[in-house]
Amino acid sequence: MTRDNELRLLPWSGTDGKPCFLSTDDANGHLSRLADNTEAIQLGLAAELLDHASALLDDAEADPEEVRTLATDLAGALRDTLRVAESRGHRLLPPCPDIHASDTDCPTLPAAAFG
Repeated sequence: MTRDNELRLLPWSGTDGKPCFLSTDDANGHLSRLADNTEAIQLGLAAELLDHASALLDDAEADPEEVRTLATDLAGALRDTLRVAESRGHRLLPPCPDIHASDTDCPTLPAAAFG
């Protein structure tokens, strides 16, 4: 669910590393789906890299150059992950001003959703 008239931060950079934005009200349009797929790939790669990092850091005899490469890759994955989080955060609906109001369009969850 997105807010109307909001620009979507895309999961890739433009020239000179500047952010790219998408203005559309069609969440199923070609660029929106491409952005969704790119975000999923970025998050999947970050998870795989984290698994690799855990294994490499457990190795007391790990090659320092491999650890340096890992740190560089982790920094890139973290940058991508933060961009995804920022983009998704901007697309969330704003919080309801009064959670006790009976006539509200705010989303609700059943009590069972909280365990």
